[in-house]
Amino acid sequence: MAKERGRPATSTVLWDGVRRLLADAAGPAGGGGAALSVVDLGGGTGGLAVRVAALGHDVVVVDPSPDALAALERRTAEAGLAGRVRSVQGDATELADLLPAGSADVLLCHGVLEVVDDPAAALRAARETLRPGGLLSLLVAQWPATVLARVLAGQLPQALHALSGPEHRWSGTDPLHRRFDRASATQLAEAAGFTVTAVEGTRTFSDLVPAARAEAEQDVALLRELEARAARSPELLALAAHLHLHARR
Repeated sequence: MAKERGRPATSTVLWDGVRRLLADAAGPAGGGGAALSVVDLGGGTGGLAVRVAALGHDVVVVDPSPDALAALERRTAEAGLAGRVRSVQGDATELADLLPAGSADVLLCHGVLEVVDDPAAALRAARETLRPGGLLSLLVAQWPATVLARVLAGQLPQALHALSGPEHRWSGTDPLHRRFDRASATQLAEAAGFTVTAVEGTRTFSDLVPAARAEAEQDVALLRELEARAARSPELLALAAHLHLHARR
């Protein structure tokens, strides 16, 4: 499954949000440092899982790709975290058969709902895997940013297709099955039984800045600050390429 990756400022904003959610799950008694049981649904090669495990948490990565899970095992071994990360092959909607109900403190679901056949079923399965009061980190692609990016690239037919279609795909060859906005993502999470506690934006500006500028040493700090401020700006939320929802079971 897709993960947010690439430009440093973007990755930092998302990671900061994930760390805050993990600290919330650990609670005051743990000082934000208590070991948690974390499930990374669609975690692929473990880019996020390894970072979470490095904080002292136990992570189960669920992914349908055996190749991705093999890469995950190599990555965790290289990081010296093999004892903290476990891989399970399977799809999002199979979670009830793969993991015990109520076994996770935190569930990460990043870049999953855009590609599964039934996003509602995937979220219901995620909820059952979480303990009562457990937290969900949900990252979804947002369609307004796709429309804007296609317009700026001069791909006007694709922009119109993404704007007009019910699933907001830019063409029939779009690798994503669907995109969301704040209302639709929140509604989907709430229908599955979650309470959404925060919505943040990521990649608000990073995809619009030329790669050379986004990676230039003198501009990385400025772009990181722009992304961090935009992440919680209600006025700029609609421009974000991805939405990061924090939700509680």
